[in-house]
Amino acid sequence: MTKLKIKSGDTVVVTAGDHKGSEGKVMKVILDKNKAIVEGVNMVSKHEKPSAKNPQGGIVKKEAPIHISNLSLVDPKSGKATRVGYKTEDGKKVRFSKQSNQAI
Repeated sequence: MTKLKIKSGDTVVVTAGDHKGSEGKVMKVILDKNKAIVEGVNMVSKHEKPSAKNPQGGIVKKEAPIHISNLSLVDPKSGKATRVGYKTEDGKKVRFSKQSNQAI
């Protein structure tokens, strides 16, 4: 199992691709494919059949997964993209921003 430095709930910025520069919150991380679904980024149109939840059916806009390598965590201090490191504080493993050295 691979260890990813991005978790659901994190604020990330897209660093490469069509949506470069877009910011959003990670809604879901797909571990086996190394992808994440980011709120409001990489929107695609999907055709949906009528169902109990959506009785009309039709074309629906929803977020598509983006590869983790194209995402970077946003530094809580500066608001810019940063790399992530790990260190131990009080016996716990904590993620920290390499730019500002602040715990995330």
